[in-house]
Amino acid sequence: MELQVGSIYEGKVTGITKFGAFVSLPGGKSGMVHISEVANAYVEDIHNYLTEGQTVTVKLIGIDQMNRINLSVKKAAAEQPAHAAPPPPPVRSTLTKSEDSSFEDKLRQFMQTSESKMSDLRAGADKRGGRRRGGR
Repeated sequence: MELQVGSIYEGKVTGITKFGAFVSLPGGKSGMVHISEVANAYVEDIHNYLTEGQTVTVKLIGIDQMNRINLSVKKAAAEQPAHAAPPPPPVRSTLTKSEDSSFEDKLRQFMQTSESKMSDLRAGADKRGGRRRGGR
């Protein structure tokens, strides 16, 4: 099944982070809704708008060079009338199953590397006296 940029899909929220939500799409694919694409208003806490397991209507707004799927809830809502029929079934997929799973692996690896680098920076700042603890 091909996911097409600009198409509307039904998906299920599989995970929520402070910067967005991961949504499973038809055909075993998954993408991310950035917190800025959840609602037209400022979203301070994404949990006020989405919950894990919730079914959402999303618009596929892009697939980047790393085959990450970018989604938008607010753009899908703007295009769907309140009484709209379910979205049409998507067509062929340009992403293979291995590419899809590698997205999640790459994201996990990025998050681990990022946490490791931040930890190293904090440790270095402590050694140099950049951060002092106690009553000094």
